[in-house]
Amino acid sequence: MRQRFTIEQGDITTYAVDAIVNAANTSLLGGGGVDGAIHRAAGPALLEECRTLHGCKTGEAKITGGYRLPAKHVVHTPGPIWRGGKNGEAQLLENSYRNSLTVAWKNGCRTVAFPSISTGVYHFPLDQAARIAVRTILDFLEEHPDMEHVTMVCFDVNTRWAYDAAIQEFMA
Repeated sequence: MRQRFTIEQGDITTYAVDAIVNAANTSLLGGGGVDGAIHRAAGPALLEECRTLHGCKTGEAKITGGYRLPAKHVVHTPGPIWRGGKNGEAQLLENSYRNSLTVAWKNGCRTVAFPSISTGVYHFPLDQAARIAVRTILDFLEEHPDMEHVTMVCFDVNTRWAYDAAIQEFMA
């Protein structure tokens, strides 16, 4: 299983995979952080296609083309905003990962790269988010042996450490 799931530090907009996941907002019309970087790298055609999708609810996922990105597709998922943890945030975050993988898989994508969803401006606690992401991705890979590879692309070293710790917890 470990060989089908890797954790790296890097720039998700440079990954040549079937699909990268965008930690989007519910409008799907671009924003800051990863969302803004993906929209800038993909070019204006991504925004045009996103306008036709009429947004996306938190925890759900929708797919578009990748345009100028090396990835063939972008899966957009709005993660939850952290509001103290008693408002279903953990389940919504799990839904974001699972639904992103499901949408990618149903659209023929077998290699997927994720950012750390909701841990930036949405303030989801990083260690908790990493455990949810790793568990959900490993479960999906177990259920879908034809999914070739999932990469968690961490923006910085602290995020990488959190994901490395989470995978060690599940692989022990």
